[in-house]
Amino acid sequence: MKFNLNQQDLQKSLNYCQGVIEKRSTLAILSNVLLDASESKLTITATDLDLIFINKISNVEILEEGKTTTSSSIMYDIVRKFSAGKKINFSSIGENKIHLESEKSDFNLNCISASEFPLTDENFNDNEFFINSKNLLKILNKCKFSVSNDETRHYLSGVFFHQTQIEDKFFLTAAATDSHRMSISKARLKEKINFEPIILPKKTIFQLCSLLEDYEGDVKVSNIKSKIKFELNNSILISKLIDGKFPNYVQVIPKENQKKLQVDLKSFLDSVDRVASVSLDKKDGVKFSLEKDVLNLSVNNANSGDGKESLNVKFDHDLDISFNSRYLIDVASQLDGDQIEIYFKDTGSPALIKDPGDFDSIYVVMPMKG
Repeated sequence: MKFNLNQQDLQKSLNYCQGVIEKRSTLAILSNVLLDASESKLTITATDLDLIFINKISNVEILEEGKTTTSSSIMYDIVRKFSAGKKINFSSIGENKIHLESEKSDFNLNCISASEFPLTDENFNDNEFFINSKNLLKILNKCKFSVSNDETRHYLSGVFFHQTQIEDKFFLTAAATDSHRMSISKARLKEKINFEPIILPKKTIFQLCSLLEDYEGDVKVSNIKSKIKFELNNSILISKLIDGKFPNYVQVIPKENQKKLQVDLKSFLDSVDRVASVSLDKKDGVKFSLEKDVLNLSVNNANSGDGKESLNVKFDHDLDISFNSRYLIDVASQLDGDQIEIYFKDTGSPALIKDPGDFDSIYVVMPMKG
């Protein structure tokens, strides 16, 4: 095997691989990336057995075809320290070593045979559809912060995707909850699709988001019973799905919240963030004391002190209610408009949060007791 390519192309590909490969894998081969130089392309593959990332680099000169595997983290660490944009030359030395050099640097890295690398060959062609990359990224970003970290309820440790219909329009709808807060967002589909509901794991979500941030165009999505595949130009991401039943989230959306608070988004976000600074524990509640057109925010921590701040708002009621400040900041940070709308029922009931600039997303946050 012998080939050369641009440093930046290789660094970008290996950077994605770092998010897939487990840092402490019990199987040595899973710490490696598969390098396959053939058909005028270099194909780089990384996996943790649950998630597979495949990237094809076409801007490469292949002098001798072949394949091998070598440590992803070591090669990435070397490549990112080479001069940006310079040519890197690769050549295999027997079956157990690969030589790479750029400018005046030379490295020989240990290899494991490509035959030991685990690959999948499932046929994903049965159910497929296309969705705009920016629309998919949007609904992922709107929901991913609400995914649960509680491993005992594995069905909440991902984003739920399913197809919904409003009149004659079809949507890919995403929902996530950790039972303290919930996010729901939908993206318009061109037509009705053949798509069974799935739960996409957290790790896959974050890896997919990083790919989508650098890509513009349509994403081809195809799935079989236990796996899903995303195809973006030169990259493919294949993921196992979470086996479980997502709760009926529609039942949790408040239906009787008539007390509407409207406030400037930036002012609200900055104020909540400031008053929460007095507490080292962001789980401390920020108290809302609401009266006509005034929101008084306060945090009181026995160990560190207290803080308070007032905001001019639109509100016609009196209400005292407390929230986890982190939850409010997470939601407010994802809103697109200039305003935030929060709908209340009473002190003990969940709040419904809407973005006047985005009719396709809503959020629910449970109040804190006491």
